[in-house]
Amino acid sequence: MLDTLTREHGFEEAVVPLLVRDETMFGTGQLPKFAEDSFQTTDGRWLIPTSEVSLTNSVREQILPEEMLPLRFTALSPCFRSEAGSAGRDTRGYIRQHQFEKVEMVSITTPDQSEAEHERMTACAEDILTRLGLAFRRMKLCTGDMGFSAARTYDLEVWLPGQARHREISSVSTCTDFQARRMNARYRPEGSQPPEADPRKPRRASSTPSTARASPWGVLWSR
Repeated sequence: MLDTLTREHGFEEAVVPLLVRDETMFGTGQLPKFAEDSFQTTDGRWLIPTSEVSLTNSVREQILPEEMLPLRFTALSPCFRSEAGSAGRDTRGYIRQHQFEKVEMVSITTPDQSEAEHERMTACAEDILTRLGLAFRRMKLCTGDMGFSAARTYDLEVWLPGQARHREISSVSTCTDFQARRMNARYRPEGSQPPEADPRKPRRASSTPSTARASPWGVLWSR
């Protein structure tokens, strides 16, 4: 999967930190709202619930030249979740775990690229599922089902014959400038941008995180 994302879809592979600070978790929206769903060490660091946290914060407090965008990153990493709010649900088998591995995709874009990048990233995730020969559908989530940071979300759901139902295996969201504001991630427009008081004044970037294929669900479903 990483080979497909890097060689054919233009993503740069990264090896990410698994332990991060408060401000890193705040930047991507895990803190303070979802603190109870994450694991914290005795010295105050956090185990990442997804490599989105580390990948997105790689541009934290930076001003990027517009010509560098979009930046596209991917990583395979362990993920750690306490699942505090899921008591009694999916407690058998491999559906819900406290530690698992998954591939993540993250794009850092300008606001006007954000919608197109969301569609592109969704197509990348769908390509992986198609190559695995899995039957899936794309679902656009209503506001009440979306994550705290998301402005729009597509879930890719795979059909499980054993459960006779679809289950979410990949989720692709555009966060517009929500995470960028929290991380103070900006870009400097090229001189051709519409004039303001200063046409080259730094502006907020946009972020688009996605799960390419969650493991171990994907491993089980692709058999």
